[in-house]
Order: sequence, then C-alpha cells, then structure tokens
Amino acid sequence: MLKTLIMAGGKGTRFWPVSTEQNPKQYTKLFSDQSLLQATLSRLSKVSQKDEIYIVTVENQLALAKEQGASFMAENNIILEPEGRNTAPCIFYGLLRLLHDGHSPDSVVAVLPSDHVILDEAGFADTLDTAAKIARGSNKLVTIGIKPNIPHTGYGYIEKGSPIGDGHIVLSFKEKPNQETAREYINTGNFLWNAGMFIAPISLLLQEFEQHAPVYSQFKDELMNSLNTNKGLKAVYTKLPKDSIDYAVLEKSKNVAVVEAKFDWNDLGSWDALEDVVEKHNENVIAASEAFRQIDSNDNIIFAPGKKVSLIGVDNLVIVSHGDEIMVLPKSSAQRVKELSAKDS
Repeated sequence: MLKTLIMAGGKGTRFWPVSTEQNPKQYTKLFSDQSLLQATLSRLSKVSQKDEIYIVTVENQLALAKEQGASFMAENNIILEPEGRNTAPCIFYGLLRLLHDGHSPDSVVAVLPSDHVILDEAGFADTLDTAAKIARGSNKLVTIGIKPNIPHTGYGYIEKGSPIGDGHIVLSFKEKPNQETAREYINTGNFLWNAGMFIAPISLLLQEFEQHAPVYSQFKDELMNSLNTNKGLKAVYTKLPKDSIDYAVLEKSKNVAVVEAKFDWNDLGSWDALEDVVEKHNENVIAASEAFRQIDSNDNIIFAPGKKVSLIGVDNLVIVSHGDEIMVLPKSSAQRVKELSAKDS
C-alpha cells in the first residue's frame, strides 16, 4: 500500500477568525462533523495502513494533530518541524523520517495537503492507484492535475505532453496566470490545475532533491543524526531554504508525469469557496447556524455555529460568527481576510 505524508502545518489565514495560529483551518469543522484533516485521514485510510500514514506539522499544533489523528494512524507518526519553512523542507525532512522508521527507499509515497475538500473517495483512491502504478512502473514523480472548468487565476497550471500509461508527461509548470492567459490555457485543452499533490518512490524524490536542490541534501546526514539522537534538529533545520516543492524540485525536473483527477476537488482557499461544497438552503449557503431566516437575501454564506441568523435585503455577503468575533464582508473581498488575520497576530 501507499505511504502517505500529510502536510498539516499551515496557518489558514484566509479563514480567520475561525482559523488561527493556535487552531488552523485544517483542524476546524467548517461544514461537516469532521475537520478537514480528519476527512483527509479518512480518505487515506482506504489506501494506506495506520503505520504508513504520517502527519507533518509544527509544535503548537501537536496536540490537535494527535487528537484528530488518533483513530487513523499510529500514535508516533507525527513529524514535528521546529518551524514552518514552506513545503520543500517539510517534505525533505518527512522523507528522511520515513527511512528512519524503516520504510524502504523503493516505497512509493503520496504527499498531500491536509485541507482539501474531496467528496468522491472512490475516485480519489482510483486516481492515487493510477498515479502509483506510473510512479512504480516508470520511476516517475507523478503529480495530480484537476481539469479546469473556469479560467481561474488563483491556481498554477500544468501543461500536458505525450501519454505515459494513463497519464501524461509534464511539459511545464505555469505560475498563476492573468485572466487572458488562463483562458488561453483552457482553450488548448492541454492544461490542468496544479493541486499540490504528488506520488513518487522515496528514493526518486531524494534523488530529485540532490539534483535540483542540493542545498537540502547537504544537510541529509545531520538531519538523520538528529532523528537518531533526538537532538540538534532546530539548528540544522533553520539552515534549509524556505522554498516550495514546486520551486525547489518539480518545476526543474524533467522526470514528472501528471494524472488527471477522477474526483471532485476544492482547495477551500477562502470563505467564498464554501459555496462550492455546501448546497444552498433557502437561497443561501448555510455552513453552520442554529436557525436561519431571510427576506429578499440571496447568495450569502453564513458560518455561525449555535447562532440564529436573520437577513433582510442583503446579497453576496460572507457572515461569520465565532466566539466573540463577528465578521461581515462582500464575497468579492474574501481574499482580504488574511489582512485581518495579520492585524490579529
């Protein structure tokens, strides 16, 4: 079965005030009785055994990770970064921990975010299986792409090349485009959204780090020694560049394939994304509330657990009540919530 590394150390600043540094988005229940992390773990329990699932997070999230991961994974399979330093250090250190724990270098590992919404678990498992077959059979680093349905400017894009098995060779990775460029990508039919998920043999990933980002490999022995002795990790870890895995490895590698997702997907990047995963009720998206009433109010998003919400004559708002905080904003300003989060920190 697959080994899995779940990246769960993010802050989720666009979901303030529910998501805070002490209780980030991935640990919160935004629209169901499971947190985003628990839903991720539940999906992965169909493709990985308990001792094959690992969470990578940071110290101030350890208690949350232990509590929410208890039913899905081995107790000690939480990997603590001394501090968040972007995805490349997180993944590199995670791979070394897998080797330290006795997993074979030939094992195929799936590296996944903790906060995506995927409702089609069967399609998800099928896609991972397809990607793993290509990774094993062709020794490729296989990423998962999402077929775009709109010219979205908030995602990176993957350009498909020639077929390989049930996937395609990756010709290039494209940064987040403007509207016109995104429309051109979609019209060609050769581009997928980059979902930030990939599958590869552990040994290949480490080789790719060595070739394209050797600065990480320079600290491999020191990091392994810190795992063996449980000492000195922070001093070594802070020497690693704060790079994304895309920048450090994927965009430079000529050994990447892509498989198109056979499942629904939402990265839930901001409050307005809830309308894509929660069905409308009474002309509005009610993610959480004790009761809701409206007069001439449409297309609003409400998150107010335990509160009775009434609206009159307002449209296209996000309304959030959490603890002693109330936040109201137009949906079009959802990306600006992180500015409030910064003021609160």
